[in-house]
Amino acid sequence: MKLDVNALRYLSKDDFRVLTACEMGMPQHEIVPAELVDRIAGLKHGGTYKVLRNLLKNKLVHHDCKKYDGFRLTYLGYDFLAIKTLVNRGVFASVGRQIGVGKESDIFEVATEDGTVLAMKLHRLGRTSFRAVKSKRDYLAHRRSFNWLYLSRLAALKEFAFMKALGDHGFPVPTAVDCNRHCVIMSLVPGYPLVQIRELQNPDDVFDKILGLVIRLAEHGLIHCDFNEFNIMIDDDETVTMIDFPQMVSVSHRNAQMYFDRDIGCIYKFFNKRFNLTEKGGQDGSETDDDDSGRPSFLSIQKSSGALDKELAASGFTKKEQVEIEKFIDENAEEHDSGSDDEDSTSEQDSEGGDAVSAEISSLKIDPAGVPDLVVMDSDKHETLSKEHATSTSPSGENKSTDPADDGIVDPKGAESGGDDDDDSSEDTEDEDDALLTKQLNKQRKRAMAAALGRRRPLNSRNAYKDKGKGTMNSKIQRQACQW
Repeated sequence: MKLDVNALRYLSKDDFRVLTACEMGMPQHEIVPAELVDRIAGLKHGGTYKVLRNLLKNKLVHHDCKKYDGFRLTYLGYDFLAIKTLVNRGVFASVGRQIGVGKESDIFEVATEDGTVLAMKLHRLGRTSFRAVKSKRDYLAHRRSFNWLYLSRLAALKEFAFMKALGDHGFPVPTAVDCNRHCVIMSLVPGYPLVQIRELQNPDDVFDKILGLVIRLAEHGLIHCDFNEFNIMIDDDETVTMIDFPQMVSVSHRNAQMYFDRDIGCIYKFFNKRFNLTEKGGQDGSETDDDDSGRPSFLSIQKSSGALDKELAASGFTKKEQVEIEKFIDENAEEHDSGSDDEDSTSEQDSEGGDAVSAEISSLKIDPAGVPDLVVMDSDKHETLSKEHATSTSPSGENKSTDPADDGIVDPKGAESGGDDDDDSSEDTEDEDDALLTKQLNKQRKRAMAAALGRRRPLNSRNAYKDKGKGTMNSKIQRQACQW
């Protein structure tokens, strides 16, 4: 959206009060209800609705009445709030022309009261050309829902923090002045983007300076991730200044080596294409240990000059994210190692009838309610113990346990030591029921294993839903049958 500050001088205090009310309601509402805006603004005699009509006329808010009557801030309204705050602070007094535009920001000239020209960068995430911010950047962290204005604010805060820290450590970056919402104020760099430069007096020296910046950033624990000809400024004296820092990550990031190699590759590709500079002639091999291709190696860089990623909590270095990354790597490694084992185990289950299932899931307890006999699986043989021999039935119909193992689960060792007589007496019955019981238990174990591994949902009774509720016809029939 084009920034037109002419309407800013005609806005009153009530207008900014209503804009602030919309901003305060947006964290909880995608479309802020009109009643909530009126309640937060607190204007008398219904003045909020009159102000909202004026803001709609200037396109500072957007009206939506599909689900309910509500409003939301536009980027222009968010710009006016940030500019008004910075002007009240005395950071600048006037806004000039637009000097740059990118896929996620607009840059304007601003001037202070004494005439000093500064640069104002307005972050505008969510444009059509760059809508994959949620997957490509870590602004959201653990959050699921997001708002483009909120993402722009996070990007501005992150860039201001990186710019200020890099400037304090002597890196050639613009001087960070102030930040508010999605607006960052910095010093104006006297130069041109490297992509607009056609000739250089000393391309080799400029190439060495740029490579040195990438290596020096890595030594301080940071990687730019977007270090190309569009984010490098060159002045008339061929002084290099780097810009654009919201996407910087730590060297501890899991993709740090890929980002580092990509930045180095962009520099080599541009200088080779624009200035016909070969890889051997464009770098000093004494600074870093280069790999076989002649380019700086990420593994040879020693992080000894400081820890900016610790100070700034760069992406990939916070304790919580570092633990999550380690868990993710370990789980992937375990899944990769156990993937073949799972395939082998499933094939053995199909071929041998489920003999290896009990060895893999030793801690899984299966309810033997619907099974007459319980089979205890051993590594060498199958041993069965019938419940009819383990319990004696009294005339009153109560089962009295004659075995210390009341739950029906028999230890193989105990079965061998204390149950020899019972096994000898029940050999004939066990041989007849062994095949049927083994088949039923293996089928239960397969279902339990599939449910535990998440591969298959456990099978429930088809008529289970009929017993739910007290007003169904089936439940009434059952109650009448019980009374009869």
